[in-house]
Amino acid sequence: MSHTGRGAESDKRTLRREFLAVRNALTVDDVREAAHALARRALELPELTGARTVAAYVSVGTEPGTPPLLDALRARGVRVLLPALLPDNDLDWGAYTKEGSLARVQHSGRMALFEPAGERLGPDAVTEADVVLLPGLAVDARGMRLGRGGGSYDRVLARLEAADAHPALVVLLYDTEVVERVPEEAHDRPVQAVVTPSGVRRFA
Repeated sequence: MSHTGRGAESDKRTLRREFLAVRNALTVDDVREAAHALARRALELPELTGARTVAAYVSVGTEPGTPPLLDALRARGVRVLLPALLPDNDLDWGAYTKEGSLARVQHSGRMALFEPAGERLGPDAVTEADVVLLPGLAVDARGMRLGRGGGSYDRVLARLEAADAHPALVVLLYDTEVVERVPEEAHDRPVQAVVTPSGVRRFA
């Protein structure tokens, strides 16, 4: 029986605190090593090998690191889209053109985010992606993802569905964040794969 409604939301809040506490104990070296391992694993994914456009994000703090992966994708000639947070928590998108093409943006009540400094392409730009790399805090054996709770990526997934776009959905996590089950709500959508520093796991 799946958790629904308010119970699931409070279960999610508790789990988020637990996963964040573990992340916050990681050292700069831990994060850097994991980021290079993640990039190596992710670049082996067939979905990324054939991708022309990838929607990704810039990791902050102790999140599983994305910079080595972003640079490797660009070096392959892939068009990389990065999100910019809008005031209503929706996401606009811009192209990652080179190192130094990111701006540090302080959003009220949140940590600073690194966002594309150039032209904004609009929230619908994500529908052009062959692969969407999603942030998260955990994923379970069914491919259900536990997000941070801001709702930004719920909107992205709803937008993809409305546009009848079917990119591969891939979440980037640490090994300890692949768990048996996370609480789900009606709007949650499973991902196709999770990449961790030790390997890739696919979901039916």
